Amino acid sequence: MKVLIVTETFLPSTDGIVTRLCKAIEYMLSVGHTVKVIAPDLGITSYKGAEVIGVKSFKLPLYRFRKWSLPSKIVGEVIDDFMPDVIHAVNPTLLATSGVYYAKQHNISLVCSYHTHLPKYLSHYHLDNRLTRKGLWNFIRYQHRDANVNLCTSEAMYEVLSSQRINNLSVLRRGVDLEERHPRYKSETMRNTLTQNKPDKKLLVFIGRLAPEKEIHKLKPLMESRDDIALAIIGDGPAKDSLCTIFEGTHTLFTGFMYGEQLSKAFASADAFIFPSVSETLGLVILEGMASGLPVIAAESGPTCEQIDHLKTGIIYDGDDLESLIEAVSYLDDDDVMKCLKQNARNEAMQYGWENASLELIQYYERAIENQYLSNLIYKIKRDLCHR
Repeated sequence: MKVLIVTETFLPSTDGIVTRLCKAIEYMLSVGHTVKVIAPDLGITSYKGAEVIGVKSFKLPLYRFRKWSLPSKIVGEVIDDFMPDVIHAVNPTLLATSGVYYAKQHNISLVCSYHTHLPKYLSHYHLDNRLTRKGLWNFIRYQHRDANVNLCTSEAMYEVLSSQRINNLSVLRRGVDLEERHPRYKSETMRNTLTQNKPDKKLLVFIGRLAPEKEIHKLKPLMESRDDIALAIIGDGPAKDSLCTIFEGTHTLFTGFMYGEQLSKAFASADAFIFPSVSETLGLVILEGMASGLPVIAAESGPTCEQIDHLKTGIIYDGDDLESLIEAVSYLDDDDVMKCLKQNARNEAMQYGWENASLELIQYYERAIENQYLSNLIYKIKRDLCHR
């Protein structure tokens, strides 16, 4: 197949969407498919042999930490030249809406995928009211209505999108790099760094984008309640400055971004991974923590409960209840429970290597092509019948 991916985010940005796309591209190229990517221009022109076409990018006033691109006729020009078999519009919000538009205009198979639950973000940016919520859902429905296949990342999001009358839905299998995220990367040097030379403290790590919707600020009372815990917050984002102020005086370290082996060591050197967000459509970083041999302590939400078996592979707590969080973290004091959780977490993650997830994505592309062919055939039959 010739696959064109039009996405709102790509390298060098680091998040679950980019990780999934990179692993899928690697797999598709390895089995003989041709892939091109259109993304905001951040200086990347190729990835593992796939051409990356950048579109002029800019920063939004409400979210100045990363760059975005507007819908662009460049997408149509690339389609005219490349003539893909399938177009994948990833999170069609701005640039990727051009993938939706030109797929319909050129009668090309279309896959849309939903990775960021924007309606859930509205309250974090003080935009949540009946009018904005209704308008946003109307926009989302419009972008997904003509897709031959719509993909989401969890059963919980499947239910949400189904309730909003989005059709042709399937759940995309999650994945993790089982070699890159592995307990063998545990490092005393890294633990000393992340605990600020207090390695005997219980080490919690949060790894991800620092934004209001991640609800990292809710961990502050925990850090005030226990002086035997060290918290390492790994990543960057628009909320970093405010979070540094909030956690001032607690045993919390802000490291900025980490990559490659350093990031693998950061995962594996902790006692547990902490995940306070309830706005995720999945949270691939949960699976990365589990693959690294960490129990994940996560605020309760549909997508997190799909990944974590409470007191077997991790610990679920009520994100709005401080006592529930403190109780969840108290399991760090039970060595037997922690040993069992760590082993179970790794065993669970081993079921989700990236190869199977990427193969499944290719199968959805094939389904989209078949669906488009059937739609064209039905249209032709109806047209012929009308002309008789």
